Amino acid sequence: MEYNLKTGLPSGISLGYVDHSAILKHQAMTVSRTDAGAKTSRSARKEAEAAPIELGELSEMLGYALKRAQLKIFEDFLRCVAPLQLTPAQFSVLLLLDRNPGRNQTEIANTLGILRPNFVAMLDGLESRELCARVRSTNDRRSHHLVLTDKGRAMLARAKKLVSAKHEAHLNELLGPSNRAALVAMLTRIANEF
Repeated sequence: MEYNLKTGLPSGISLGYVDHSAILKHQAMTVSRTDAGAKTSRSARKEAEAAPIELGELSEMLGYALKRAQLKIFEDFLRCVAPLQLTPAQFSVLLLLDRNPGRNQTEIANTLGILRPNFVAMLDGLESRELCARVRSTNDRRSHHLVLTDKGRAMLARAKKLVSAKHEAHLNELLGPSNRAALVAMLTRIANEF
């Protein structure tokens, strides 16, 4: 399209007399250029989204691999125990309380590496569901011992069955017994010695 150098408008358009056919032609060309640009932009965006993101050296970092694996494992755990509405941390607390009745909040929180404020909030939730109870210590009235309730023991029994039959079974199928044992040993070493 040619433009009038004086007005900057497409040829055939002036500030006074307007050639409507020239305006319509200009609008049609502008729209088609915009549509073509939008289509090109959209297709370029789709191609970029379809291409995998290059991780570079991130793919070789153990911490990144551990975090990605943890996210996948937690997703699978939550899916497997969805009917019980338990998180991995809550399940861990119930397991420890079952094995260690009467231990105090600080001991359980420290064992699991959970910060005190977060642990107190989690206990509040478990206690409101009547899965565990805080019992005031007879030796130190500022301290509370934790115990599973009957409802908590029943919930834990159901959760253990689901975790064993589904979640752990998925991991065993993926890794095989010897790789699973080796991985647990390596992760335990990192947790204990790093």
